[in-house]
Amino acid sequence: MGVYFTSLNSGSNGNCYYVGNDQEAVLIDAGISCRETEKRMLRLGLSMSRVKAIFVSHEHSDHIRGVAVLARKHRIPVYITPATLHNCYLRTEAIDTLPFEAGEAVQIGGLTITAFAKYHDAADPHSFVVSAGEFKVGVFTDLGRTCQNLMEHFSQCHAAFLEANYDEHLLENGRYPYYLKNRIRGGHGHLSNREALTLFSTCKPDHMSHVLLSHLSKENNCPNLVKELFQAHAGDTQVVVASRYEESPVFTLLPQEAMA
Repeated sequence: MGVYFTSLNSGSNGNCYYVGNDQEAVLIDAGISCRETEKRMLRLGLSMSRVKAIFVSHEHSDHIRGVAVLARKHRIPVYITPATLHNCYLRTEAIDTLPFEAGEAVQIGGLTITAFAKYHDAADPHSFVVSAGEFKVGVFTDLGRTCQNLMEHFSQCHAAFLEANYDEHLLENGRYPYYLKNRIRGGHGHLSNREALTLFSTCKPDHMSHVLLSHLSKENNCPNLVKELFQAHAGDTQVVVASRYEESPVFTLLPQEAMA
């Protein structure tokens, strides 16, 4: 059975990541509108009826903007920690909200979703690994810094969405006010290209087929710059920059017997 994954949008204007198999799928965050989510999935040939759950990483608007309408319209349960729910002002009428905890696996059909805590300036932020059969797909964005948990999970993944938010030189010399620059690079904000590359080059397993560089800053990064940076260390891993304007292609992981 194959595993399919795509970025429906990635950036400060909205984040939404799809991971699924032939029967079911989950969305990690829903930070674009319900209508835009539906349009992008339709263009990719993905059925909304396969989406069995939405997992919310944290309460910032670029991760929850479309959650309520999407969940209500399509009757999709929302997995969210109590602290995140308390801080996000999500309208939960007619929505099934379910809690999750770090390290406790949630089973959604043939998918297993495991969360772990991360450094970010939110109430209770988490990253996720989605397992399906022999494959693991990680969603690692909004990271203030790397940690042992992140390194261990990244080293097991066959594919990963990995934040590469900013180039340090562009941030330092850009037009952002000083307090915002410090928020981004202060250990509870976002991961720089250099920090992401260090994680990638030191922890990338031989079996990682794809890395989707995610949550790039519009002001403080350049897609071509970061792709070239990673490509030099990628080996057989395909490097893709997830767009802040449109969906990525659907990528597939297939068992060896299916490829024979």
